[in-house]
Amino acid sequence: MKFAIVGAAGSITDFTVLNVLVQGFGAPLFAANTVSFIAAVMQNFALNRRWTFPESQERQASGQLAQFAVVSLVGLGLNQLVFLTLHHLWDAYWMNLYGHDTGFILSYNVAKLFAIGVVLFWNFTANRLWTYRGL
Repeated sequence: MKFAIVGAAGSITDFTVLNVLVQGFGAPLFAANTVSFIAAVMQNFALNRRWTFPESQERQASGQLAQFAVVSLVGLGLNQLVFLTLHHLWDAYWMNLYGHDTGFILSYNVAKLFAIGVVLFWNFTANRLWTYRGL
């Protein structure tokens, strides 16, 4: 349950940073998604270490962070693949349906939701079996 709460908080951070960067600063989706993903990962690491798995504080933080970072890099690759692919498909759908870019914001946010869902399973499994093994 704690892992899910931390994940939900990370998702809120991910969506917020993504939308601020894209809508507020006009950042390209790939770059904005990378920054938002990293912000959420860092938040999740801190919260998981302190709250979800407090016993992990007995271990060296740098080693755990390195493991978490490796898992997260794979997660970022999966996230980008799902996010950019689905956004492209849905954005093209909206263009064909309406003839203009009406669905841009909707398409990348829905794509982000799916990407988070896919990566959630990878991150949980890999971190539980490796980063927080034995806790």
